Amino acid sequence: MPDVTKVALVTGASRGIGREAALALAERAFTLFLAAEGTVEELAVVEAECRAHGAPDAAWGVFDLGTAGVAERMVAAALERFGRIDVLVNNAGIRCRKAFGEFTREDFARLIEVNLAAAFFASQAVLPAMRRQGGGRIIHVASQMGSVAAEENALYGSAKAALIHLARNMAFELAREGIQVNAVSPGPIATAFNLESYGRQPGKMETMISRVPAGRMGRPREVAEAIVFLSTAEGAFIQGHDLVVDGGYSIH
Repeated sequence: MPDVTKVALVTGASRGIGREAALALAERAFTLFLAAEGTVEELAVVEAECRAHGAPDAAWGVFDLGTAGVAERMVAAALERFGRIDVLVNNAGIRCRKAFGEFTREDFARLIEVNLAAAFFASQAVLPAMRRQGGGRIIHVASQMGSVAAEENALYGSAKAALIHLARNMAFELAREGIQVNAVSPGPIATAFNLESYGRQPGKMETMISRVPAGRMGRPREVAEAIVFLSTAEGAFIQGHDLVVDGGYSIH
């Protein structure tokens, strides 16, 4: 690719893993386009943080990726602003925890739209630009729940499993065009969302940590570093891989 400032589009960038991924990429001198359904105030803060961490430029947009056609408009907005996208990080996602048998059609449609369809169509939308550039990187943030079973995770886990397969199939089709596609699957990570969720259930966090050979929850920054690795030259020969960042949770 030409020797120019590289641009990364990160979805779900207003908090958690998405925010940390944006900051970590900023430290590698990426220009950032930040997308989220979050508030304007949150995104403005992350934009300022990216600039402070070394990003040559940064911009943001509010996008509800649960709505058909929005993923394509997001990619178009990033291209209009910066003219290129070298790395697409499909991080946006939602959860819907219910016992199997209790999910509604509305639950299914909303979760699949955000967790799978948005990544699918954003990836398709970015292809023409990456082809013109001579290549690029696409990273799907999946989950360990795409590979292991857990209570109340039939819908979420199914979507993440599909995202992992999507990375493999995209890599199979696109590798010869210089487009590298991989997945990153976080395990139990100490995001504000998870800490709040576990805190509402006595003993839940202790039980979760007891299942992690590393003996602790992961940090969002540790997932971000995996994303950076797959976004840079160090990971240039990795294709169709699911990089699991879970402290060993899924190995037993």
